[in-house]
Amino acid sequence: MTQLPTHTDRKLGLVIDLDTCVGCHACVISCKGWNTENYGAPLSDQNPYGADPSGTFLNRVHSYEVQPEGAPAQLVHFPKSCLHCDNAPCVTVCPTGASYKRSEDGIVLVNEDACIGCGLCAWACPYGARELDAAEGVMKKCTLCVDRIYNENLPKEDREPACVRTCPAGARHFGDLSDPTSAVSVLVAERGGMDLMPEQGTSPVNKYLPPRPKDRLHETDILAPYLDPVADEPRGFLGWLDKALEKL
Repeated sequence: MTQLPTHTDRKLGLVIDLDTCVGCHACVISCKGWNTENYGAPLSDQNPYGADPSGTFLNRVHSYEVQPEGAPAQLVHFPKSCLHCDNAPCVTVCPTGASYKRSEDGIVLVNEDACIGCGLCAWACPYGARELDAAEGVMKKCTLCVDRIYNENLPKEDREPACVRTCPAGARHFGDLSDPTSAVSVLVAERGGMDLMPEQGTSPVNKYLPPRPKDRLHETDILAPYLDPVADEPRGFLGWLDKALEKL
């Protein structure tokens, strides 16, 4: 079984704002594109244009209609990918050591050359964040675009995960969550960032920012005084039009 590091120098991860995610799936497409062309085995698709398509995706977006108590129903878009947990059960259950957590940045990766496709890590992950690629027979998962974030051949602004770089709503943020002064840590502190399913004891690095309460108008219509009729009889152009139409 694979051992987890006792300490990581950094905790690189994502902060996802559920208040601003619009469910456009741009992150899903950019993730699929980048990880199909670069790191590891391609992400395959099976019967993509048929009646029963399937494929491997490292990032998915689910949409839920929720109704908070005393508030109107609202649609929440929920992106889901690997959370790079401190106590990652997918790592400790791996029989070949293919799944591992890096001590330098806390990223959880899969050595695809050592992966035998047994699926134990997928069973152990409480978030359903791992997918067995049907074509390659190896386990696939979010890598935080490790081949982008350290690539000095890329412009500095592109050295972040593809999903973060492409999000049109600015709902995804990337940084070091072990540094309390980093932009992502400040955002988590200010907005009450939360762990997903903390009762599992996995200590996920990625955080979610909850939706903000929606503004609601009082029952009194503040525009009502301005909607009163300004004249009993139409005048000007409307008066002429009204008379012309009466002759038809």
